[in-house]
Amino acid sequence: MRTRHRLLAGLSAVAFTVLGLVVAPTTAEAANLLSNPGLESGSLSPWTCSAGAGSVVGSPVHGGSKALAGAATGGDIARCAQTVAVKPSTTYSLSVWVRGNFVNLGVTGGASRWTYAADYAQLGFTFTTTASQTTAEIYIHGWYGQGTYYADDFVLDGPGGGGGDTQPPTTPGNPRVTGVTSNSVSLAWDASTDDTGVVGYDVVRDGQATAVTGTSATVGGLSPSTAYSFTVRARDAAGNVSTASAPVSATTSKDDGPGDPGPRFIQAAPYVYLGWGNPPTAPEVMKPTGVKWFTMAFILAQNGCSPSWDSQRPLTGGADETFIKAVRANGGDVVPSIGGWSGNKLGPNCSTPEALAGAYQKVIDAYKLKAVDVDIENTDEFEAPAVQDRILSALKIVKAKNPGFHTILTMPTLTTGPNSWGNRLIEQAKALNADIDNFTIMPFDFGGGADMYGNTINATEGLKTKLKSTFGWTDAQAYAHIGISGMNNQSDQGENTTPEIWTKIRDWGNSHHIGRFTYWAVNRDRPNWQFTSITAGFTG
Repeated sequence: MRTRHRLLAGLSAVAFTVLGLVVAPTTAEAANLLSNPGLESGSLSPWTCSAGAGSVVGSPVHGGSKALAGAATGGDIARCAQTVAVKPSTTYSLSVWVRGNFVNLGVTGGASRWTYAADYAQLGFTFTTTASQTTAEIYIHGWYGQGTYYADDFVLDGPGGGGGDTQPPTTPGNPRVTGVTSNSVSLAWDASTDDTGVVGYDVVRDGQATAVTGTSATVGGLSPSTAYSFTVRARDAAGNVSTASAPVSATTSKDDGPGDPGPRFIQAAPYVYLGWGNPPTAPEVMKPTGVKWFTMAFILAQNGCSPSWDSQRPLTGGADETFIKAVRANGGDVVPSIGGWSGNKLGPNCSTPEALAGAYQKVIDAYKLKAVDVDIENTDEFEAPAVQDRILSALKIVKAKNPGFHTILTMPTLTTGPNSWGNRLIEQAKALNADIDNFTIMPFDFGGGADMYGNTINATEGLKTKLKSTFGWTDAQAYAHIGISGMNNQSDQGENTTPEIWTKIRDWGNSHHIGRFTYWAVNRDRPNWQFTSITAGFTG
């Protein structure tokens, strides 16, 4: 049962100290595992930064005579990172002194912390490696359009990994391009060897490394019709890094070729609901988190086939329109969610596809929308074949009337992917030629103690398989049409999605280039908007 749309209890019980957490070495002799931690060498190495975004400066500094400067722009968060050898199942302390707007310190695949500091302040936390982890990538970055941040005196305190191994792996051989789309390049190479074993590879483009464990990778987020050069280096368990491979070049395509996902529809859009839970204002969420889109709940039916907010608030002239205007005034936009688990819904109330499309059009016209989400659940819509078909046909009419408009279907899921009703919905979307842009699943309410990361990924992979078999899509095309809608902290069934788990799910979504990322709900993300900040880092 999914009652997330009326969940009043369970506000975030997880709080983190972000600014002012002093993480000092346990003894004066404790080793710092990071190389060039204060940038005193005068060069970035071994830090790797987004192309052109990182530099070493002499002012302002916290200690010594040098510091790292990251120039965050409207298109680059100025991410800098370094990989070190660590021991499995071991707790480490990480800290740095930072200055700037919205600076994020983190461990790839693990914890992270944000802060805003007008002058140097210490940011830090502890983390524990997994049972098989032998390396950790430490990163720092700013946020889009927030200007230059400064970082100095990094400390990673804990036992080093790898013992006395100082021999690097052999250089990866025969790097080659195996596929190209308008926004990605796929590569492969021959395996390196090492005296203690290779644990991973870095694919490097313009100083920015993509870490993988196998001998192939797809680098996304690229621009169409653009030439790129890549090298590959190997890493062993002690943190030794091989020399770079010979460079290999590729030019992304101009037009959608075979297997290309085509023009991408991407949204990082957490739910906000003005009907309960002391709803926030748009600026108080957008400014500290960087989030731009919101999914606004819920459009229901009033007096038959007439749309309104929660069956009671008018489309225009009320709090909902005020919130939308505030979002847009701060550079963002919204996608209304139509339906949900409970309430008087438009799907069953509108008797024909044409009438339902007319109701949708009233919402679109009220706000000049770019997209709409139909949250199809429960027995009255999801488990009703006639209503499923009515919704799909109405969305087809809406897309034909509004060129460039995007449509989303949000639905329940099993841990293995869509259930029989979800499979039918997908199959009918194909049969009716509804041209749905995104199929979003809600991977939660599986039961207390569920593996929220593993179940979410398994469910998403199950959806990908269904989309491929139904539409004849490639992996890339299927992922581009997928969305994940989670629930922060405790769900209705007692499952717990922590910030660390949500970060891992987001990073998985980014690495597989899915199209949409959201959670229920911003109202519950207090006091620090942590899940919203994580969601804002979704780039597809």
